[in-house]
Amino acid sequence: MRMTNEEYKKLYEGLAPPSPSYKNIPFAFLIGGGICALAQWIKNLWLGGGFAESDAASLTSSTMVFIGVALTALGLFGKIARVAGAGTLVPITGFANSVAAPAMEFKTEGVIMGTCVKMFSIAGPVLVFGISASVVYGLFLYFVG
Repeated sequence: MRMTNEEYKKLYEGLAPPSPSYKNIPFAFLIGGGICALAQWIKNLWLGGGFAESDAASLTSSTMVFIGVALTALGLFGKIARVAGAGTLVPITGFANSVAAPAMEFKTEGVIMGTCVKMFSIAGPVLVFGISASVVYGLFLYFVG
């Protein structure tokens, strides 16, 4: 069945519910910004504790990953994400959720194999392509730069 672009667009628009962007965009901005403000506050706490700038940045990332995983384990991250949309996906907490959420579904395969297999079902491709791209870029810069 061949379909023109206009026919496909009409079919798609008829099936997809309209997205309330007037509501979604402000929530994504506010909650995503709130997550980033929380991270800055945590970094300031680490700096106030006497850590160097680079150490405080690493500790902040680790703390935000911990918060993302803890919220996922408590079942709160999904509720926040339903309201915030992309506001929760962009910060590092979204990456933590993408690793933790599938890992929590280990019961059907067992604790060890289920957790290990499911943990990277969402984040795995991101890691593979991110690491592969960094190797290619590094080699390019090494030989060309």
